[in-house]
Amino acid sequence: MTGIKTINFASAFQGILVVFVALVILEAGYVVQYYQTRNIVVENAYRRAQDNIDRVEQDFTRIAELVECAVRNNTWSARVLATQPDSLWALTRGIVEDNPLVYGSAMALMENYSKKAGRFFAPYAFRDGNVIRNVQLGTDQYDYTHQEWFVKALDTGEKGYWSEPYYDEGGGNKLMTTYSVPVFDHRGTLAAVLTADVALDWVSDRLAAIEDYPYSLKMLISQTGSIMATSPSYDSINRRNIMDLAEEMEDGADFREINRNMLAGEEGSRRASLQGKSYYVFYDKMQKTGWFMSMSIPEEEIFGELRMMNRRVLGIQLLGLLMLLVILWVTIRNQHRLMVVNENKSRLESELQVASDIQKAMVPKVFPPFPGRKDIDIYASLTPAKEVGGDLYDYFMRDERLYFCIGDVSGKGVPASLVMSEACSFFRTIAGHEKSPARIVTSINRNLVEMSTNDMFVTFFCGVLDMATGHLRYCNAGHNAPVLLTPESSVQLPVIPNIPLGVMDGFLFQEQEMDFTAGEGIFLYTDGLNEAENADLDQFGMDRVIKAMNQTFTATEQVEKMLQNVHSFVGEAPQSDDLTLLYIRYMNESPEAVTERHLVLHNDIQQIPQLAEFVELVAQTAKLDSVLTNSLNLALEEAVTNVMLYAYPAGTDGLVDIGVLIRRDQLEFSIIDSGKPFDPTAAPEADITLDVEDRPIGGLGIFLVRKIMDNVFYQRKEGRNVFTMQKNLL
Repeated sequence: MTGIKTINFASAFQGILVVFVALVILEAGYVVQYYQTRNIVVENAYRRAQDNIDRVEQDFTRIAELVECAVRNNTWSARVLATQPDSLWALTRGIVEDNPLVYGSAMALMENYSKKAGRFFAPYAFRDGNVIRNVQLGTDQYDYTHQEWFVKALDTGEKGYWSEPYYDEGGGNKLMTTYSVPVFDHRGTLAAVLTADVALDWVSDRLAAIEDYPYSLKMLISQTGSIMATSPSYDSINRRNIMDLAEEMEDGADFREINRNMLAGEEGSRRASLQGKSYYVFYDKMQKTGWFMSMSIPEEEIFGELRMMNRRVLGIQLLGLLMLLVILWVTIRNQHRLMVVNENKSRLESELQVASDIQKAMVPKVFPPFPGRKDIDIYASLTPAKEVGGDLYDYFMRDERLYFCIGDVSGKGVPASLVMSEACSFFRTIAGHEKSPARIVTSINRNLVEMSTNDMFVTFFCGVLDMATGHLRYCNAGHNAPVLLTPESSVQLPVIPNIPLGVMDGFLFQEQEMDFTAGEGIFLYTDGLNEAENADLDQFGMDRVIKAMNQTFTATEQVEKMLQNVHSFVGEAPQSDDLTLLYIRYMNESPEAVTERHLVLHNDIQQIPQLAEFVELVAQTAKLDSVLTNSLNLALEEAVTNVMLYAYPAGTDGLVDIGVLIRRDQLEFSIIDSGKPFDPTAAPEADITLDVEDRPIGGLGIFLVRKIMDNVFYQRKEGRNVFTMQKNLL
């Protein structure tokens, strides 16, 4: 009996020990997970705050650019009418009527400029509900020549001046900011200052429309520190100075330092304490106006969900402990995924001619674009069907690669032009650091979906041409297939259609590749070409497009000839759609003897079988035997599987770009991902002489890769993992 009791006691002790060890491991893992999640939550809060700040800045920048153009477009009329004071009423009223964004406009003459008008004369037109009214600002009681908007405009000259926000009691009786430029009469004499007022009562509504943390405080602050607008609205602090407000706080040292840094032009985030509570403050400067925007978010709100999750996990752990006392083992799983709320961005309609000027300024229009280069010939043309349109094209050179695109936004007019400008901006930004067309298109699609562009979409074609080798990688997103010009023929380029941009997030865009030889070209166009209609509603069609192609033409000759053909076909019929043409001709007579191939996969193990086809294509190009081909496939499969398993967090979607440079004497494979830093070469080399039970887990994969390849090395470059494997062929 004593022996049995001893055995039972030992078993109970072992069970308690197992429970204790399991509890310690569980708690240790939870602590690590908690702090990692906490860091992710803070980083996500910063990104959300920065996105919201950027969107408010973009809204006002668009308004500012449209208002500036409206004023400049009327400067010539103001110059002519300066000596006719009675005509100035119609001028200012016309500016307000023609520009919905302008609240009021004044033509303020220089003191005693006109004997007929008197000492001060400033006809001012402004909106009063749905009615436009006129008042005369210039009186002996209101000497506008000492106002900031008047004085600073004389200093800045033709550039114009945006004033500090002010409450205009003499004019619009609203909180507003004024854009003003000087006006010289036909004799060259300084005659007046022409202004356009933008009311800022929309700012509070714009701040309130930001869907983020319910108890955050959002503030728009002038260059001098005056609080212009808040959300939620606090009349007690509006129009007060943030430095004065911070000085009144007994424990506002953190906020005083933040305010000093912000007014000094810095941007970023900081944790601050006030009245026993902790806040995260995010702040940034608006480049167009020099104003600032800050967001103060209570720490308890940022971490509210995390703390709620913490309490739930502790309860689950207690339940698990009770179950472990009975069965000694319970699996506890806890998954948490952070959702990013898509912000709906409102688009502002504007005066059509101003929008057309802005749109034309966004696409390259200087030809030849690279005068010093003899290896490329480019020409393009964009003709909107209306004053503004939805077609786009762009190109630029980076790292000896030509990045180019063409696109067509569904719809016409101002809404399409706004989406076009966003797509151009996204292409420039993303292609500035990405070199995979599939990645570029995927990122642009994600941004357009987040914009919620009122069911509008963009057909898009993106290409990356290696100038040294003539290798082209491209990705088509529902756009017309380009025409490929070779010495033998002109045919449409084979494309995988994919879907247009802005339709659905998460679509797996596929890219393709080909090689150019000297003299070959690619002709890109929008459907305004092949669907151009004449008076009988007949379409120009692809047959006429291909027939008009000539391999001997320069880029300029090819585009101009195509425009002549389509205009002759259409005749007097009105243009039915935007028309954009882009021709790129590769002229490198001696490209490097290097062949480049790429395969882009998602981090899904189910896509691994595609590697075999990729390696087989490489083997055919390099003329490899089957033994070496199988070895390369094994090494590449091991390396890519390793990336898919460890680079990206579980449950997240990411891309893996597999590339190869095929030289006469060497194959160089590169595996690139945007996941967390992960160096597979850092693993200790496996000792295969040990018995299986004595050998530590891991290390066999990289051991196998090293045995097959001649060189392997890892780099962390521009936020990406780059794993390179080289195999010598000679």
